[in-house]
Amino acid sequence: MSNFIRGLMRLRRGPWEMVATILIAAGVVMLMQPLALVLFTYSFLVTLVGTVLFIIVSHFPE
Repeated sequence: MSNFIRGLMRLRRGPWEMVATILIAAGVVMLMQPLALVLFTYSFLVTLVGTVLFIIVSHFPE
């Protein structure tokens, strides 16, 4: 099992912050793309979930 998956399973800050950051970035990309309306529709929700996850994860142990 890789260190990334092991860190996710043990609720460590590093891997979960990476997941939250990827969600935030994906939401911003979804917001700025002009091709698919469904991606634009869910962009705010994805960005919000990533932001809330980042706030929660910031309290996890190193």
